[in-house]
Order: sequence, then C-alpha cells, then structure tokens
Amino acid sequence: MYLDSAKKKELFEKYGKSATDTGSPESQIALFTFRIAHLTEHLKANHKDFATERALKMLVGKRRRLLDYLIRIDINRYRAIIKELGIRK
Repeated sequence: MYLDSAKKKELFEKYGKSATDTGSPESQIALFTFRIAHLTEHLKANHKDFATERALKMLVGKRRRLLDYLIRIDINRYRAIIKELGIRK
C-alpha cells in the first residue's frame, strides 16, 4: 500500500506537533496533500477511473475546508503550511 503507518507517522512528525499528533489541521492537510498527489498520478494513467476521480474531488474539498478553517483561526499557521507544502504558486 502506498500509505502505511510508517509514512503517516513521518508526515505527522514533520507537519504536526509530534508523531502522535494526528488531529491538528497542519497534519491533516499534509496527509490529504500526500493522498491527493497519489490519486492525481493514478488518474494520469487511468483517466476513466471515475470513482477515484470522485474520491479525489472529495479530498480536495476536505483539504479546502481545513485550509479555510486555518485561515479563520490563525493566518500565520496557514501561510506556513502553504509555503511548506508548496500548495500555492
């Protein structure tokens, strides 16, 4: 599987407060970004996989809502995670 527990732990260590910090917006956004990148690559090869396309759109929506929440709560944390993940250009 592309996303095992070791990879999740690494993401949470890097973007969250600790390896067990799975609930902070930064760690969730990082996890969603990793999954979005994986599904995007999958859809490049399998363009007729509409179930995966729907799942990708739902993930992008979840990430967008979390980013909107982070803007409302703390704009500096939002700017830091955007810059660190390279989501915006």
